[in-house]
Amino acid sequence: MKKRVLAIFLCLALLCNVADAQLRIGIAGGPQLSSVPGSLNPGWDTLQYKHNSRLGWRAGVVADMRLGQRSPIYLQSGLFFSTKGQRFSLKYDSANNGVNEVRGFQYTNYFEVPLKLLLKVKLGKNTRMVIGGGAYAGFLFNGTEEKRVYQSNNTVQTSRNTDLKIPIVPGDYPNIEYGVKGLFGFEFGRVILSGHYSQGLTEFYTSDYAAGNFRHRTMSVSLGYYIFESKGKAQRQKNRVRDKDKDSVADEADECPTEAGSAATGGCPDSDGDGVADKVDKCAQVAGKAKYRGCPVPDTDKDGINDEEDKCPEAAGLKKYQGCPAPDADKDGITDEEDKCPQAAGNAKYKGCPVPDTDKDGVNDEEDKCPKTKGLKDNQGCPVIRKAIVTKVETAARRIQFNYKSILLLPQSKKVLNEVVKILKENPELNVAIYGHTSSDGNPNNHYRLSYARAYSVKIYLESKGISPFRVTAEGMGATQPLVKGNSEKALARNRRVEMRLSSE
Repeated sequence: MKKRVLAIFLCLALLCNVADAQLRIGIAGGPQLSSVPGSLNPGWDTLQYKHNSRLGWRAGVVADMRLGQRSPIYLQSGLFFSTKGQRFSLKYDSANNGVNEVRGFQYTNYFEVPLKLLLKVKLGKNTRMVIGGGAYAGFLFNGTEEKRVYQSNNTVQTSRNTDLKIPIVPGDYPNIEYGVKGLFGFEFGRVILSGHYSQGLTEFYTSDYAAGNFRHRTMSVSLGYYIFESKGKAQRQKNRVRDKDKDSVADEADECPTEAGSAATGGCPDSDGDGVADKVDKCAQVAGKAKYRGCPVPDTDKDGINDEEDKCPEAAGLKKYQGCPAPDADKDGITDEEDKCPQAAGNAKYKGCPVPDTDKDGVNDEEDKCPKTKGLKDNQGCPVIRKAIVTKVETAARRIQFNYKSILLLPQSKKVLNEVVKILKENPELNVAIYGHTSSDGNPNNHYRLSYARAYSVKIYLESKGISPFRVTAEGMGATQPLVKGNSEKALARNRRVEMRLSSE
């Protein structure tokens, strides 16, 4: 029997070692009520059979093993000393061979090895409800059998056997019995409170003289305590500091346990090293601030100075002015640093200075048609040409004549032009524009060519007398601007002309 018990425990230990499961070992015990219902039925009408329960105890070592790191299912076994048996009496209705009554008991004690599956339901932080069942094997340890026969002559015959393995009366007590067990209870941390029920499936006693059903039935209550607890390999590994990605951040605290990171980012990668994990960093490749979700401090005006340091975040400026634009005292849009005239509004063309007025006539050079000669604003900055001079030039122009259908000046025309040369030399600020005109008769294709050639002939003459080419312009107008209308010879003659206009531009 001892070898069988030892073998069972070796198997259990081996199972625990292979599974490296979460194992708890404790002690438990309590009262047990055992009975053998309907244990004897000889079939004789003259007998009145009664049986009574035996109150004993059950105690021993319990071990349970969790089937999976998070499973609520447990495998439980153990080794218990269990008292079982019954008290019985047989009363005869009439004297039978001088016997009135037989009283006795069958007390058997077993080493019991249960094997159960349990479901543990968590009710609170340290409280679990336990329910389960399984089978058991009971190994007969010892026992006592006693019978007292009450004779009709008032004598009592007693027979007693304390070694049930060697029967002294007909009958047999097998060394092993098998049965099923059920359990219901609660665990409070390491404390166990449970109720048990068992029913034998094999007969613990075989009678040679009567048919019967000798099977144990027990009910017990036990109180226990787990004195040893092994977390198992999985739990021990869990309790160890696990760092799957080797980033020195324990997996239980690592928000990215499979990607190396840093403690500052909860174990997650941080490509730009700004302390903001890539998974929430909107600018994962550029260092920034958590305030801006991992992006750099914004620079709204794009002046290279971030908004936190920029005194003028909406206007591009310079670092030396704390992000504000360079000052512009005269408000001309040109900063004082680039403005050659910071106290006078100007424009960029003149580096911040006003448009110059070379002749100081109050008309700036851009509006002054005579920028080097003082003039009047009403005359676009040019001086007013004396009427007498204008009259002389216009009169001279009317006296200019050419050979017929030619660009050659007549001799008397040169004398007239000499007067114009004199006026231009006496008034160097004056310029002259020469316009050639033709009549409408003849080939229109030649009108412009001829009118320009005659005007140009006058220009060449003036230049030959020392007048700068820059002061004289020539333009042919063709027949587009007739002086008089009509096709008479007189009208045509008047339209063939040269006009000269003076200007001081």
